[in-house]
Amino acid sequence: MDFQLDPDLAALQALAAEILEDKATDDRVREVEQSDERFDEALWTEFARAGLLGVALPEEYGGAGLGLAALCVVLEEQGRKVAPIPLWSAGVAAMAVAAHGSDKQRAGLLPGAASGELRIALALEEFDGARPERPACTAAAEGDGVRLTGVKAAVPTPSTAAHVLVSATGEHGPGLYLLDAAAPGVSWQWGETTSRDRTANLVLDGAPATPLGGASALTWVLLRAMVAVSAVQIGVAEGGLRLGAAYTSERIQFGRPLGSFQALQHQLADCWIDIDAMRVALWQAISDLDGDDPAAERSVRVAKWWSAQGGLDVVHRVQHVHGGMGVDVDYPVHRHFLWGKQLSGTLGAPGTVLADLGELLVAGETA
Repeated sequence: MDFQLDPDLAALQALAAEILEDKATDDRVREVEQSDERFDEALWTEFARAGLLGVALPEEYGGAGLGLAALCVVLEEQGRKVAPIPLWSAGVAAMAVAAHGSDKQRAGLLPGAASGELRIALALEEFDGARPERPACTAAAEGDGVRLTGVKAAVPTPSTAAHVLVSATGEHGPGLYLLDAAAPGVSWQWGETTSRDRTANLVLDGAPATPLGGASALTWVLLRAMVAVSAVQIGVAEGGLRLGAAYTSERIQFGRPLGSFQALQHQLADCWIDIDAMRVALWQAISDLDGDDPAAERSVRVAKWWSAQGGLDVVHRVQHVHGGMGVDVDYPVHRHFLWGKQLSGTLGAPGTVLADLGELLVAGETA
C-alpha cells in the first residue's frame, strides 16, 4: 500500500500548513482560548477563502471533490497547531448531507458549507458511555417530518451553527435527522470540554426535523467521524512530539541537553513509533472506506483504537519529558495534552473501541 500523498493532497497539505503557521500562532491560540466563543472566526474565514472548508464536497456545490482523504490531510495539519475551529465536525456533517441528503438539502446547504457562510453542527455523542449506534433521542413521525425529543451530549462548538445533524431512534430504528438550530423545541446547556471548547448539550423537546437517512446513514457518518477524529489526533500527537524534541534539545540538565539521555530518547522514539502506527491505520481505514471494502468498519475501529490509545500515550509522554513546563499553561504543550485527552474519548474510549472491534472479529469468524 502506497502511503505517499498524491500531488493534489500534497499541495493541499502544504496550503493548510502555510495558513496555520501564519494564523494559528501560539499567541493567537491563547487569545482564542481565553475568549467567550473559543472559536477562531478569523482562521475559519481564512480557510474558507482558501477553499479548505469544501475540500471533501462535490464540485457542483463549490467543493473540490477530493473526498475524505482531503479532509483528513487538512485535519492533521489543524491538529499539529491545535487550532480552535470545528473542522472535523462541520466537515463530516456536510459530507453526510452530500451523501444522504435530498437534492433540495444539498443545494440549500452545501454551497454555504463550502464557502464557510453556513455551518452544520454534529450531534452524535450519548451520555454515560452509551454507544452512538444506539441513540437515546426519539424521533416521532409527523407529516413529512419528525419531532425529536431527548438530549444529545457535548455537541462540538455549536455556537453560530445554522443546522444540526442529529442521531435519533425512530419507529424503524436509528437514523440521522437534520435540524434547524433555532427551531422551536431546541435549547442548549452550555459548558466547556477538556480541550476548552465551548460545547453544549442539545436539549430537544418535540423539535421539528427532517429525516436524512436510516441506520445505514448513521453507520456511514459514524465511521467517517471516527476517521476524522483519528486524523486530528495524529496531528495533535505529532505537534506535541515536535515540541518535546525541540524542548529536550535545548534544555540543559547536568551539563548536557536533556535529549542526549538515552532513557528520554527511548520515550520520544516510542512516540514516533506510535504516531507511525496511527497514520498507517488511518490510511488503511480511508482506503477501505473509499473502496467500499467489507472490512472498512473493522479498519476504522482499528484506526480509532490506535488514535485513542496511541495518541493518549504520546501526549502523556510528551508532557512528562517537559517536566514542570508540561503543566505550565503559558507553554503550548499543555494544549496538546488537553486535546489528546479529549479526542481519545470522542466517539468511544480505547476500551470501548476495543470491545467493539472484538465483537466484529467474533461476528466475522462465526458468519
